[in-house]
Order: sequence, then C-alpha cells, then structure tokens
Amino acid sequence: MSQSNNKAMVEGLVDRLVCENLKVLVPYESARRLFAASDNSQDAQVPVWLNANESPFANDYELDCDRLNRYPDCQPSSVIKFYAAYAGVNNKQLLVSRGADEGIELLIRAFCTPGQDRILICPPTYGMYAISAETCNVGVEIAPLNNDFSLDIDAIKSFKDAVNIVFICSPNNPTGTRVAAEQIEQVLEHFSDSALVVVDEAYIEFDLQSTFAPRLTDYPNLVILRTLSKAFALAGIRCGFTLANEAIIHTLLKVIAPYPMPEPVAQIAAQALSANGLRLMNEQVKAIADEKSKLKQSLQILPGIELIGDDKANFILFRCGQKQALMDFLVSNKMFIRDQSKQRNLANCLRITVGSVQQNAQLLALINQFYQTLGTPA
Repeated sequence: MSQSNNKAMVEGLVDRLVCENLKVLVPYESARRLFAASDNSQDAQVPVWLNANESPFANDYELDCDRLNRYPDCQPSSVIKFYAAYAGVNNKQLLVSRGADEGIELLIRAFCTPGQDRILICPPTYGMYAISAETCNVGVEIAPLNNDFSLDIDAIKSFKDAVNIVFICSPNNPTGTRVAAEQIEQVLEHFSDSALVVVDEAYIEFDLQSTFAPRLTDYPNLVILRTLSKAFALAGIRCGFTLANEAIIHTLLKVIAPYPMPEPVAQIAAQALSANGLRLMNEQVKAIADEKSKLKQSLQILPGIELIGDDKANFILFRCGQKQALMDFLVSNKMFIRDQSKQRNLANCLRITVGSVQQNAQLLALINQFYQTLGTPA
C-alpha cells in the first residue's frame, strides 16, 4: 500500500471514530506550540522566551533516585503537608495535580455531565477553561468582563442554575488585573446552592494580599487553583494544587489518575516548599516585581504603546498600533512575546513576561530599534 493511501485510510478511520465534539475543537495554542520550531533552529542566536509567563530564574534541586523503581504516591504526603502549611489550609482541603491545568480538567470531569452541563467563563481570560470543557463535551457560557476588566456581576448572575462551575482568574491572565474581593463574594453567595466558583490564583504570589484561601470555611462552594509554575520557577515539573472543602477534594480523588505525581516532581516540589525554598521564592518574586516596575516605566514612554490592564502578575499587557509589525520584528530576532489580540476587547494587544535584567534590556533595545526603523524617535 502506498504511503498516500495509508495516510488516507488512517485519516478516514480517525474521522469515523473521533468523538463528535472534538471534530471542530481547536487545540490550545500554548507558547511552546506556537514557536516550537525555534527550539531546533541552527541559528546561533539564542531565543528569548518572554511569552509563557515563566520565571526567568532556574534553581538547583537534589534528586534521590532510590525510589524511582517504585510507583509514586498518588498524593505525596510531604508535598501536601508543606503546601497546606504554606497556603494556610488543612491537608484534607488540598489536592496536588499535574499543574493547575489538570485541576481544571478534574473539576469539569467530576462536576459536569458531558453533553448536558455547562461552565461559565469571563473573557478575556485563561483559555484552558474553555478548552478543557469542550474536550469533555461540556458547554461553555460567557459573561465578558467589563471594559475596565472587572466582573460583569449582572451578566454572571443571569446564569444561575444554568452552569455547574464558574471560573474566575485573579490576578487575571492576560490582563494582570485583580478581581475585587467584593465581586468574588457576590458570585460565591449567588451560586452558593447551584455551582462551584473556582478562583484561579496561579499568579497569587505577585498579589498575595488578595488570596481567597482563608475563606474556604466561609464558602463551601469555593475552589482555588494554585501552581508552582510561576513564582516558584517550576513550570517544567508541572505541579499544581486544588484547594477546596473536603467533600470536593474527596470527589476529585475519584477521577484523578492513580499515579499523577512523578516521584522526581514530588521531591523537587517538597524542596521548593521548604523554609529555604520559600525564602528563595519570595526573593525572586521581589526581583521580578522590581524589574516589572522598570519595564513598565520604559514601555510607557515609547511612542504608540499604551499599557493595558494592571500589573498584579509577572507580565505586562500593552496595546500597539503596529502590533503585527512589531511582533514580526521581535520574532525575526528570536524575541518571543505573546499576541493576545484575538482575545475579547484586546485588539492589537501584546503581553510580555517579565524576564531577567538582561532579557528585559534586550527586549527594550529591540523595541527601540523597531521604532527607529519606522522613523519614530523612541
């Protein structure tokens, strides 16, 4: 059989067998997927990755290989104990997963019936809420944020008894805005007997005062998502957490994989959550905050750039009239930032992850060079 015929047969088989809801699904365009080819480039120019909200820091950890021949614990006790202490919750209010992304999927799988139930999202926001729901054949309702990126409370309330989960990202990605505590409280109370309210706190270390973790006992329907990917500089190990009341955690344990947390990941996570690890994380969060402030000051004086949203996370969002030309110029120089212009109310918007001192200086130099090519003094 020729290669072309074989390919046609496989494609036909896949088309017949694939779930109907997946046929029109567009995969989430992660930062790595968008520019995957750049990793294998033979060009001597080193790529600078400022498009995935990763930390610019890379820390050292030790690995004990004596347990690698054994299956790992489903919920490693050392990680649970350390993170519960850090977050101020008890061990039974916590679940560890493969990144917060798995937490999103577990919640949808556990609390939404495919082909029947729906979730609510508030765009512009993190794209995986919708992708995870669509993958599970769960519907997605939308209550767009107001023009100032606050919640549209009236719109959200209109979905009472129509959705099983409400997702709120605070600080929000990609706008960098904090959702007011009063607004989250209104949503929690409105859906107290009908839906879970999931507050995604992936960036909470950059705005720690706004965490809702101490409110778990006040709101039985509150769920909080956390991660080690951002402030802890551990995106590569995929370790996230779901904080919720015990009955919710118990339900999630019914649908999680039997061995979700690889032993090396558990070891590294435990070290990151030790006293020394927490001290290092706090120092690096402060360093990122300092660089973020300098980067904002430099960007806001550039021609044609308008800062958008707020800076409660580790990134900066801005609008640029020459968005595509600037993006193309940066990509051609192996400087990767994130195009957010497809998101609702974010036309011509780009997002920059705060990098190292050197990376930020390199980015600003390129942006200045771009404007010079246009004949506009920077």
